Amino acid sequence: MFSYQKTNRYFAQIARGLEELGSGELAELGATDVSPAYRGIYFQADRETLYRINYHSRLCTRILAPLLLFDCHSTKYLYKTAVKMDWSQFLTTQNTFAIAATTANSNIKHSQYAGLTLKDAIADHFREKYDLRPSVDTNNPDIWFNLRIDRNKATISLDTSGGSLHRRGYRKETVEAPMQETVAAAMIRFSEWNGQQPLLDPMCGSGTILCEALMHYCNIPAAYLRTRFGFEMMPDFDEELWKKVKKDSNNKIRRPSKGLITGSDKDLQAITAAKINCSMLPHGEKITLQTKPYQDIERVENTCIITNPPYGIRMEHHQNMAGFIEKYGNFLKNRCPESTAYVYFGNPELIKDMGLKTTWKKPLMNGGLSGILTKYRLGKKHDG
Repeated sequence: MFSYQKTNRYFAQIARGLEELGSGELAELGATDVSPAYRGIYFQADRETLYRINYHSRLCTRILAPLLLFDCHSTKYLYKTAVKMDWSQFLTTQNTFAIAATTANSNIKHSQYAGLTLKDAIADHFREKYDLRPSVDTNNPDIWFNLRIDRNKATISLDTSGGSLHRRGYRKETVEAPMQETVAAAMIRFSEWNGQQPLLDPMCGSGTILCEALMHYCNIPAAYLRTRFGFEMMPDFDEELWKKVKKDSNNKIRRPSKGLITGSDKDLQAITAAKINCSMLPHGEKITLQTKPYQDIERVENTCIITNPPYGIRMEHHQNMAGFIEKYGNFLKNRCPESTAYVYFGNPELIKDMGLKTTWKKPLMNGGLSGILTKYRLGKKHDG
């Protein structure tokens, strides 16, 4: 038996800083014994819950099923151990595979070399058994394996997600520097928006925040558009159970009211991209989109405003970001009474230029960018 079969224990990869938020999400989806770790979360789940988590999680990037844990002080021992595993339980010589490897604080220093060693072990296992070997495809493999070596302890896992879950499938068009889907989902969750008031993104770009808001409110599974998962390659995959999870989930999708979610942007190209992306999702046509700079919005009242300002991207004057942020702060202060605003700053130094008092600030990674999400409560007149 493989490790996950003995323990029902899995590991969810997640962006740094989202461990606590992600733990709450996993618990809501049925996971037990949830334990946050660095850039990840350990949890227990039966097969139904594992499928549900992969289908629904908006915050996690991959769900790993540990296959084998062992002491590992050299690539020679890594190869010797891995080549003995029965890889034919996961793939055939006709399948493709890829390996993601990381190393830390170990004798094996180079993650790429560690990954190549595991790749050779898998290939040689098949070559010895069938005189044929499966091919490697690093772009779109049938199955992903994960190798983690930390303090000379190795874990070989199967990626039950089949690639990063942040790739929802709705993003067909983009503008420059699009926000990562899991980050937009985190912003929605941090805001605690539940549809009781309208949601507006006045600088919506290609619509990522809008799409995540729609999926959140309508109960659209995050992986609704995904065509396959890594767990379908597991030796104990239950196809009927997966069909049931999918059917039950899709039956809970609900319709939003027209005007509940609105996005605007001064860039026609961005709005065109947003319309295409939103149309990929159920009820995406209910999202109101308009080509309009936020400065032309007369008044927004009792609204949840969530946005990721462009920070110089798609702007004529890259050098005057402080002035741009100051004007946006004035817009919120003077035209958005009794609303709540959430603003993501890729450059935290700009927060002071808003001219508003923050309710809270939360670190939030967007790809390799260490940004800050801020919250502002906007009173009848001024806030701060």
